[in-house]
Amino acid sequence: MEKSSNLLAFSAGVDSTALFFWLLENNIDFDIAIVNYHTRDTSDEEVKYAKELAQKYNKQIYIKDCYLEKFSEKKARDCRYKFFEEIMKKHGYTTLILAHQLNDRFEWFLMQLSKGAGVKELISMEKWEEREWYKIYRPFYNISRDEIITFLNERGIKFFIDKSNFDTKYKRNFIRSHFANEFIKLYKDGVKKSFEFLEEDKKLLVDTNWKKIKDLYFFDKSIPQKDIKKVDLILKRLGILPTKAQKDEILKTNFSCVIQGKIAIDTNDKQIFISPYVKIPLTKENKEKFRIKKIPPKVRGYIQKENICIT
Repeated sequence: MEKSSNLLAFSAGVDSTALFFWLLENNIDFDIAIVNYHTRDTSDEEVKYAKELAQKYNKQIYIKDCYLEKFSEKKARDCRYKFFEEIMKKHGYTTLILAHQLNDRFEWFLMQLSKGAGVKELISMEKWEEREWYKIYRPFYNISRDEIITFLNERGIKFFIDKSNFDTKYKRNFIRSHFANEFIKLYKDGVKKSFEFLEEDKKLLVDTNWKKIKDLYFFDKSIPQKDIKKVDLILKRLGILPTKAQKDEILKTNFSCVIQGKIAIDTNDKQIFISPYVKIPLTKENKEKFRIKKIPPKVRGYIQKENICIT
């Protein structure tokens, strides 16, 4: 079997099942990966269905059992993306295909709006997204859930319904049930156009003017409101989706902290530096070199480990 460079995040639900068959119809090669959280009565059936599709359509399939002591969307997401990235690195996939659609984007928009957000946060889901060593592709990002269900029903395609999506004790489900779904049904075309306009505005607002050596990023300081947006983008490239609390911590520490024990952020008088956090003894020669060049402490370990020369 010839291996694809595309990996589809599959769940056997409405969106990812439709995307599976849409990719087939459009002759886009792909393999699939599925995570079993063992939280629903149909979890094992969904994995079985994924195996059947993989065998029928000659796809590689990767399966992960993820047991969480207490289920939360964040913990499930962290487990899922860690698995996807491990598979992609191990087997050489370069694009992760996700089934996010218009309703998902609008739900996210409303969730961010409820907390207070700018343009970048309100429309963070893009059709194509660059990560550090791979790309994310969302073919359905401007297709509504109703359009997707119509696609499935017209072809008689089997799919599973995640009943937990109807539990309104979760904020996202509450927004979906009370606001998002009905709004999209009534004003779908207008929402699509609005997102297109906002994406153009975002391109004018987002500053990606930084320098990069391996996984070390650095840029000249501006004002904190602009700098935190750059840091947010870089952290996402490095595989971290920062929470509001983490962004508040970055600002509170004046851009000098370690996020999730993985990514170091530090600063000198003129620049902000971001790199993987590496804690190793520094050579006497490097200590003096870093002091003279005003390299901040938290990124020094990574610079020494990777033997990076900064002028």
